Order: sequence, then C-alpha cells, then structure tokens
Amino acid sequence: MTAAPAGPDAAASERIPAYVKAGFALGDHTVNVQLATVSLFFLFFLTEIAGLPPSWAGLVLLAGRGVDAVTDPLMGRLSDQTRWSGGRRRPYFLLGAVPFGLTFALLWADSGLTQAHAIVLYYGAVYVLNTLCSTVLAVPYMALLPEIALDYHERTSMNSYRMVGVVAAIALAAIGMPVLVKAFGGEAGGWAGAGRVLAVWVAIPWLVVFGVTWERPGLRGRADAPNLRTAMRRLVAHRSYRILTGLFLSARIAVDVAGALLIFFFTWWLGRPDDFPIALGLMLAGVVISLPLWLGLARRMDKRVVFIAGGLLWSLTLFGLLVVEPETPRWAVFALMGLAGAGYGVADLVPWAMLGDVIDEDELKGGERRDGIYAGSFTFLRKLGGASGVALAGFALEGAGFVRGAKDQPESALLAIRLLVTLGPVFFLLVACWIATRYPLTRHRHTEITIRLAASRAASASGAARP
Repeated sequence: MTAAPAGPDAAASERIPAYVKAGFALGDHTVNVQLATVSLFFLFFLTEIAGLPPSWAGLVLLAGRGVDAVTDPLMGRLSDQTRWSGGRRRPYFLLGAVPFGLTFALLWADSGLTQAHAIVLYYGAVYVLNTLCSTVLAVPYMALLPEIALDYHERTSMNSYRMVGVVAAIALAAIGMPVLVKAFGGEAGGWAGAGRVLAVWVAIPWLVVFGVTWERPGLRGRADAPNLRTAMRRLVAHRSYRILTGLFLSARIAVDVAGALLIFFFTWWLGRPDDFPIALGLMLAGVVISLPLWLGLARRMDKRVVFIAGGLLWSLTLFGLLVVEPETPRWAVFALMGLAGAGYGVADLVPWAMLGDVIDEDELKGGERRDGIYAGSFTFLRKLGGASGVALAGFALEGAGFVRGAKDQPESALLAIRLLVTLGPVFFLLVACWIATRYPLTRHRHTEITIRLAASRAASASGAARP
C-alpha cells in the first residue's frame, strides 16, 4: 500500500507518481464500463431483447435516479463521517466491489418473464441495486481525488489519467460488448454471457485502487459536523457549486443523449451498423490524442475557458453530423467522429477537475472538509444526466413512431434519431458553455484559496499540538 506524503498537509505543489494516477484511474474505468454499457446498449437491450416499449424502457433507467437522489449525497456524508481505522473512503472499495459485479451481471440476464409490467419491475429493481453498489464505490472514490491531489494542476493531470480510463471503458463497452454477445451465441444468452464476463472485469480493479491510494488524516471532517439536511442546504447555498452543477448536468445530458442514440443513427439512418464500433473507436481515439492538448491549455488558461473551447468544438462537429446522409462517404463520417472526440472528452474531464477547487473554497468558508457530500451530489448528477438523456431519447423515439424490431423505420423516427444525435446535444452544450462563463474560480482565485487554507491548517495543527 502506498504511503501518504509526509504530514497531514503536504505541499500543494507535490507531484503524484504516474503509477498512482494510473492505478487510481482504474476505479473510474470500472464505473464507466457500467455507465457506458447502460448508456449505449441498455435501451436497445430492453426494447429488442427484453421486449419492452421504448417509453417503458426509459422508466427503468429513471427508477434508479429517484433512489440516487437520496443515496448519493447520503453516501458522501457517510464517508465524510466514517471513523474506521482503515480510513473513511478506501474500505468501501473492498466492501462494494463484489456486489457491484454481481448486480452488473444480473442487468443483462434473461428475466424469463413475459408480462411487460413484470419485466419492468425486474430490471428496475436490479438496476436500482446496481446503482446502489456503484454509489458505495464511486462516491468515496471521487471524494478521494481532491484529497490525494492538492495542487490545482495535479488535479487536472489526475483527471486526465482518469479520462483515459473512461475512454478505455467506453471502448470496451462499445466494441467488447457486441463481440462478447456474439461469442456467447447472440440473443438473450449472448447478452447474459457478456454481462458475466464484464462483471468480473468491473469488480477486480478495486483491489488495485485500494492498494495505490492513501488518505490524509489532517483533512478529515469534524466529528460534530451538521446533519445531512443542514449540509445539503449549505451545498445549495454555495454559488460556485451551483454554477458548476449547472454546466456539468447540461454537459452530461449532451453526452448521454448522443451516446444512447448513436447506435440507432448508424443502424437505421445510415444503414451501416457495422460502422458503429469503428466510428466510436475513432471518436475515443480523438479523446485520447487530444488530452495532452487540453492538459497543456489547462496549465495556461482557466479551466472554464478550456471547457468552453471543447464544448464549442464538439458542437461544430455535431452540426457536421446533422448533414450526413446515407450516401456520405465513410471516410467523411469517420473524420467527423474523430474530431468530435477532441471536444467530447472535455465535457467530463474539466468539471471533475473544477470540483476539487470548489471543495477547497467551501473548506475555507466553512472550516470543514466535505469532499464526500460534494462527490456524492456530483455523482448523482452524472447518473441523473445519463438516465435523463436515455429516458428522453426513449420517449422521443416512441413519440416519433419508432417501431421495435422493424427493418425499416418511418421518416418521423429517422428524423427524430438525426435530431437527437445532433441538435439535441448541441442545445445542452451551448447551455453548459453559457453557464461556464459565470464560473468564478479562476487560477488566480484558487491560488489565494490554497495559501489561506495552508495557513489555516497550519494554525489548527499548531493549536492541536499544544498541551
């Protein structure tokens, strides 16, 4: 196990070893295998394999969000107040790994049911259990990031590694899931077999995350901290966090609306279902290739500027996809998808890097370190954005006359697919960019916060040391 740097408040300028960043990124890799498979395939699975109407399938996705509205912030508060000898965050990695894998496998299992309401209840219940297990892991995990990386730029660097883990997860979901389904014979049995394999994949890496991480005792919250209701009121009252949640939620909806309908776009609009994995792979390659560029810009510019630049770039490529026709050359579609990846990655990378700065500002104002409740609320927003996007897509498809299992779709459904993949995400991206212009925590402001926090922690440590 990696030891923490000396002292409860190691210098903010410390550099985190690359192997720690890579090992830490495995945690978000596993969470995003779940998120990506659900975003890309669960609507398809529920309609084409389980036999649900699109609107009913959307309700399954929304079922978990009502529970998450309570459990994610509650888990954050719980991890803030945990007083185990092994730490307040890391022990949850060991507790949640196996249940996370088991419930993930059940998501793709054949329910054996024939009545639509029974199928909805089964998959809704399993999805709720799986998201609860995800909460137990993801909330303490994300709360640990700003504690490990105190430096403004190191947080962005750690999030870059995390983004690579996310890209690998999406690639595994987009390419590996169909390959595994086919390898296990296709149809319901193929999906169940693929789910079992990926269940093992998402459980094991948490042992590595546990081994490479540490906690800083000096950054623990107060034992006499206020209750959850009071803590949530303080959270809502924090202006910087309100602005950050607005831009993040808008960006996540854009990400997941596009993600959920992309397979429909290639299958029914372009008539090229075999091109979908290639196109998505090129998009993810664009994410990875562009990360050094965004990281370099983030060292020279405010994070909000980088977010806006990425959002506008992605919007331009989506406008390009809007005019794509079935006759458009493959190379042109592939080029657009690769360019889209360069902007897509920023939608997730930068807001999480901003979160640590917001937590620092909150500590300076309130005198309490509350990484957990912030991470819990942010994790809920990530899930809410995904579920809302997929649910909206399901309702829109059904309203446009989408016919489950049909080889050819009506013109209204094809138009809905095109608009949902392009102009829908563009709208939410432009909203996110506008909100980002109001974000107040610049590099200069965060430097001031860091200096004042260091002085405050030093004073507290000196006072605690006196007899």
